[in-house]
Amino acid sequence: MLKNDQLLRQLVYMFHTSAIQGLGIIADPSGKVTLNLEYVSQTIDLMKMLKDKTKGNITVEIERELDGLISELNLNYMSEKSNTQNEVKNELKI
Repeated sequence: MLKNDQLLRQLVYMFHTSAIQGLGIIADPSGKVTLNLEYVSQTIDLMKMLKDKTKGNITVEIERELDGLISELNLNYMSEKSNTQNEVKNELKI
């Protein structure tokens, strides 16, 4: 594997891990579990931009990995956003 392919994978997985932390799925380095949907949305946008800008210059394998990670984050983001909106609605009813 080429060095640049390894570096790109590292970058993508750094974004992914950071977004997973923002979704509250895993703790951040300080041990805190927090939810930051705005940050997650921005990270997904960054990953999509990276995919667009590298199109045709990355291997099919890396492109598939990137697609899978973006899809996973989108699903988790939409689910968490929906849960948050439902919690707010329920609080307003009380």
